[in-house]
Parts: sequence; structure tokens; C-alpha cells
Amino acid sequence: MKDCKDQSFDATAFLPTFLGTFERVKGNANFYGMKQLPQMLEIGEIANEYIELMFPGRCGRERMGLSLQEILQDQLNMVSSRLMDQVLLALKYSYPQEKEAVLKEKSEHIIKSICALLPEIRLKLKLDAKAGFEGDPAARNVREVILSYPFMKTLVIHRIAHELFRMDVPLIPRMLNEYAHKETGIDIHPGAVIGTSFFIDHGTGVVIGETSVIGDNVKIYQGVTLGALSFPKDACGELIRGARRHPTIEDNVTIYSNATILGDITIGKNAVIGSNVWIKEDVPAHTMAVIQEPKLTFRDLNGRKS
Repeated sequence: MKDCKDQSFDATAFLPTFLGTFERVKGNANFYGMKQLPQMLEIGEIANEYIELMFPGRCGRERMGLSLQEILQDQLNMVSSRLMDQVLLALKYSYPQEKEAVLKEKSEHIIKSICALLPEIRLKLKLDAKAGFEGDPAARNVREVILSYPFMKTLVIHRIAHELFRMDVPLIPRMLNEYAHKETGIDIHPGAVIGTSFFIDHGTGVVIGETSVIGDNVKIYQGVTLGALSFPKDACGELIRGARRHPTIEDNVTIYSNATILGDITIGKNAVIGSNVWIKEDVPAHTMAVIQEPKLTFRDLNGRKS
């Protein structure tokens, strides 16, 4: 990399107009001069450390000579400390007028709450892995699902991020889930509520919006969108935030690839949603929703129909 002093082009003349774009906008989008922000690189490493905590050895780390209790104790202390540091930065940035001692106490309380939830989260993840094995005949065993299936990485991160989101932790939940999105191609908002035994097969292109609610034993395939319709605005023209706008998927539903399900609707229990459908209305329980099968036309190389 060239030294910063080794400059072959002087762009000073272009600076004034570029500098003008840094005027304050709503929401204080400029970060320079503000409190230090959580770091995306650190958040990604923390995400992987939680994966290692939930499934020791998943990331290939060897700790010869240590008992499981020693491994878990070291891992839990380390990842909790790192997350607490990032949560504190997020709180300082979001509440710049608050006393640091108050924010430190709050960040410690948040991490204690996450630690208390870890047994429940891990039990859910074990059921997710089991659902992946039972739902994919290509899987040789549950260990293979944990090690190599992208949805497992996403769900470890999401189930941590979701609890942070419920605690109103700023910034960190979205950063965690965006790291998972980058790594796996699965985009889940941390606000989405996901039940047990959830399986995303393949995963690429799946989008699950903020107010989505997914029941137990749900299976979805690549390219599925649980999205919203056009967003309502208030009298001032601002988006109305926080309202329910995404689907509810009840227990035992299967959604095949590239299905698009939009709005605050309900897909009933045991329903099957076929590939490539576009759904904006409730689907009753025990119903299959498919598009009309297209007619195929075959031509030989001489242009004759067959």
C-alpha cells in the first residue's frame, strides 16, 4: 500500500463540494466527532465466538487437555466481555447525555440477561439442527448440519441478536444480523420472532422482515421473502414504524423456493406454499397454494413443435 504522503494527484479543488455533503441531516448520520461506534469487524468476530460457544469445535478451535467446563467457562467469559464492550459503545453513542456509570451498569445488566438466556437459546438451536437433518435427505447426520449448513450459522446469530433487540439494545442487533446476511445470504431482521425446529434449506436469498412471526416446525427454501407491502406514512409524510406489516407463519408450514408472501397476513397451520407464488392474503390451515402449471413447448433444432 502506498504511503499517504505519496500522492500523485491533488484533489483539493474537489473537496469543498464534497465537504458540503457532511452537513447534519435528520438522525445525525455523520459519525465523525461523535462517540466511538461499535466496530463491524469486532461484531463479526463476536458472532463467530457465540457460534463456538454454542457448538464447541464448530469453528475448528482445538483446546487439548481442557475439560468441557473449562472450555465453556473461558469461552463464555471472553465473548461476554467482548459483547459488553460493544454494547457499552452503542449505548454511549445513542445516549450521549447519560452518565457513563449508568450506561456501564445497563450494559452489564444486558449481558447478564443474555447469559441467563443461553441455555434456552442452545436448546432451540439443537432442535433447529435436528430439523435440518430430518428435513434434508442429503444430510448424513446432525453434526454435518451444524458444521456446514448456512442456516445454522444464521440462526445462532439471530437468536442472540433477537434477544438484544427485545432489550432495546441499539445498533448491535442489526450489525449482528447483517454480518450473518453477508456470510450466508440469509437476511433476517433481528425483530423477527422464530419458533423452534426451524429449517432453511439452501438459504440463499431468503428475506424475513422485522415483524414476521414464524411458528414451530416451519421449513422454507431458498429465495423466500416474508415481506411488507407499501409502507404507510403519517400526516407529516414520515414512515409509520413499528406497526405489524409482515406475515405470520403458523406451525408445520412448508414454503418452497422463491415464494413471496407480503403483508400482515397469516399462513395457517400445515399449509404448503408452492414455488414462485405471490401471496397477499390469508391462506387457511391445511391448504396448498400453487400457481397454475405453465404449458411447456418443445422445439427440435429445425423449429418443428413436438
